[in-house]
Amino acid sequence: MFKKIMLPALSSAALIAGAGSALAECADPIKVGVLHSLSGTMAISETTLKDTMLMLIAEQNAKGGLLGCEIEAVVVDPASDWPLFAEKARELLTVHDVDVIFGNWTSVSRKSVLPVLEELNGLLFYPVQYEGEESSRNVFYTGAAPNQQAIPAVDYFLEELGVEKFALLGTDYVYPRTTNNILESYLQSKGIAADDIFVNYTPFGHSDWATIVSDVVALGADGKSVGVISTINGDANIGFYKELAAQGVSAEDIPVVAFSVGEEELSGLDTTNLVGHLAAWNYFMSADTAENAAFIEAWHGFIGDDARVTNDPMEAHYIGFNMWVNAVTAAGTTDVDTIIDALPGQEFTNLTGGTAVMLPNHHLTKPVLIGEIQADGQFDIISQTTEVAGDAWTNFLPESAVLESDWIDLKCGMYNTETQTCVQLTSNY
Repeated sequence: MFKKIMLPALSSAALIAGAGSALAECADPIKVGVLHSLSGTMAISETTLKDTMLMLIAEQNAKGGLLGCEIEAVVVDPASDWPLFAEKARELLTVHDVDVIFGNWTSVSRKSVLPVLEELNGLLFYPVQYEGEESSRNVFYTGAAPNQQAIPAVDYFLEELGVEKFALLGTDYVYPRTTNNILESYLQSKGIAADDIFVNYTPFGHSDWATIVSDVVALGADGKSVGVISTINGDANIGFYKELAAQGVSAEDIPVVAFSVGEEELSGLDTTNLVGHLAAWNYFMSADTAENAAFIEAWHGFIGDDARVTNDPMEAHYIGFNMWVNAVTAAGTTDVDTIIDALPGQEFTNLTGGTAVMLPNHHLTKPVLIGEIQADGQFDIISQTTEVAGDAWTNFLPESAVLESDWIDLKCGMYNTETQTCVQLTSNY
């Protein structure tokens, strides 16, 4: 695979001063693969991420491109079909010869892509909160690990709301199941009895929520406070929240904290009856910072619609793309091995205040925010931490508590600290 290398004599100042001629002389553009579902059940969430990447690429090209070359977006549609994600990733790397891929939402789609990335030595930036329990050399995880979203959300329910019983409701795939396994262990470590934890999984696109919501309501028949931890993904959320309203369940009765519902998903809902329910993310559009105001203005200008919202995975792409650009600029090449080694230690200002740092385990430091749904579909930020370092392996599953990820010193994503050995280098987990 040909990689672009900046001539030593061509300074960054010269690149900026002569951006037009430099771009004109670069015959081989730098190609960025965009791997997001534009159709199917996940299009409600992923289409905006495709648009975000197009905006970021257009902005960088307006600055003079990268290494004197124009950046070209190569957009494919894996159509919410998990095996198709692997096929499209292979197409991006072998047919289109992309230098990097930004994409995926669900963990099942990411795990479908992992073997292709590792076989072909591709580079992926993954922008969505996930269940952890993974660290691939070829992936940089710019969304939240469980200790940056799920665990803090449960702590908020326990400490601030006094929740005594938990309904863990998720879509039936790897992210909700693994996250809820972690949360069940964590809740029991906090003194919540196993009988006070209700777990339920539904298919993608599930629409009939009457029985499940009734079961959740019934949890509180003994007078104990009930809370819902939601890992429901995609358009199934529409039916879930509608059923809560239909059964007269308010946030005061049974609060819901969602991990996959942000501004984009709420923009398609009547939020009248959702006011007071919560979401846990690392970014909300309502964050009051100069950086966020500039990002929102740029987004509205690019998309041509002042009503379009921003959300957490958009910020993750914003951070990841800029870290990649800075690493490529510093290294003078898009060579995958060089950039993988150059990314840990990269810093970039996040949109909520503070600085994101890429760690040796290929995860970011991120603040944890709890937001309360407002009538206008925005979130009132009611809790925000300082930056938390993402943990690839949870401390709340015994088999994971002994594992460490470090691609700089240990050169391993799954290092057993007890045996002091690298368990494996490729991702069959």
